[in-house]
Order: sequence, then structure tokens, then C-alpha cells
Amino acid sequence: MQIRAITIFPSMFDALTEFGITRRAIENDLLEFGTVDLREYGQGTHRQLDDRPFGGGPGMVMLAEPVIDCVADLRQKMRQDTPVIYMSPQGRRITQDDVCRFAELPDMIILCGRYEGIDQRALDIICAEEWSIGDYVLTGGELAAMVLIDTIVRQFPGALGNEQSSECDSFSNGLLDCVHYTRPRTVQGLSVPSVLISGDHEAINYWRMKQSVGRTWLRRPDLLDRLDLNDEQRRALSEFQTDHQHQRKT
Repeated sequence: MQIRAITIFPSMFDALTEFGITRRAIENDLLEFGTVDLREYGQGTHRQLDDRPFGGGPGMVMLAEPVIDCVADLRQKMRQDTPVIYMSPQGRRITQDDVCRFAELPDMIILCGRYEGIDQRALDIICAEEWSIGDYVLTGGELAAMVLIDTIVRQFPGALGNEQSSECDSFSNGLLDCVHYTRPRTVQGLSVPSVLISGDHEAINYWRMKQSVGRTWLRRPDLLDRLDLNDEQRRALSEFQTDHQHQRKT
């Protein structure tokens, strides 16, 4: 997959190219990533990128022309219909299903805004899709873009050390992930659940599924409303709820 990020702070993306799975994906030719410095398209001798908003008000608004010109140049090098993803708190909130769909695209342009945002005419002309990583406001779109890229790369075959890792992630099946433990068996008096060291893989799988559906019920019940649980999952949830009620009483 080919991804280009349009930003006025290209060096912020060094974290993607130097660390973790995104670096490995680039080295293994799973991802072709680069940044474009929007300042190169700034207007005048001072490379102006923003101006005061029409109608007054605080802050500055990014100019339309530099964004339009930058995207046009990129689409000449990529595809004319390469989608432009504009990271914005006003956009549609990204879900795991959206991430999986993005991961199947051949290429993508991610537009990172600053200040009060980008002149709406630019977004209309380049047909930008507005997407958000959550209901809060960041200083700029760069961090949100890096989050999006990281989630996409996790879906690439070969990007993770263990292919089952992404399959077990929270939201991969609509549920939150189960709890996890590692050595030693006891930490400050707290022991690992005995089932995990029993060697009974069928019991372990059931316990993990029970924890997954149960934690979803506790923390994100809204997710359960969207799912059609199978008989085993419903039984596990009922058992988890009974255990939880008993623990609260004791």
C-alpha cells in the first residue's frame, strides 16, 4: 500500500519510519510511505499557508490553493481517484471495520490540518473524506494520521510477528480483548488464573472467550447491542455475569 501524508511538520512522522511494525512494514515492502511538506506549496515569498477567517473570529484558516495544488500533484504521481482522508474532529469516527476496508486500498493520501481547519472549498474540490479517531480535539492532524496508519498496517499479512495477534485484538470480532498474564505466576500475592496453566487448551479458549464477552458487557455494553452472540457466547456471558455478581457481594 502507498500512503502519503500532507503536513507542515513532516518530521513528526519519523516515529513511523523508525520504530515498530510500521518501520518493519516499510522495510519489508508492505508499505510505501512518505510525507509532503505543504509549505512547499505556500503562497508568496513567505510561503503563506493561512489567513484570517471571513466573518471574523479567533484563529487562522489554512488556505485552499496550497492544499488543492498539493493533492493535484500527488494524484498525478499516484492515481487520479486516490482517496484523500482528512483527519478532523468533525469527521466520522473510525471503527475497526473501517480500518480493514482502508487496508485493502492500493493507496491513500492523508491530509493533516492545523489551526482552525482548512478552507472548506479545498475539501470540496479534492473530495476529501473527513474521519476522526475520537470525540476530542488535537492541535493538528498529524497524531491522528499516525494512529490511523498504525491501525492500517496491523492488517497487512506479514506485518505482525504472529498473524493471530490482529485476530485477537479488541474490536476484531466486535468484542473487547480478554485479559492477559505472563510470568511469574504470582505477583504481590496475585496469582495467574489456574485455567491458564492447566494445559487444557479447550478450557483456556473458553475462558478467554468468556473474559472477552464479559469485559465487553462491563466496559462497552453498546458493542453487544450490535452483535448477535452465538449460544456459547451467551452461555459464557451469563456465567461471567453470575461470577461478577458473586464477587460484588463478597
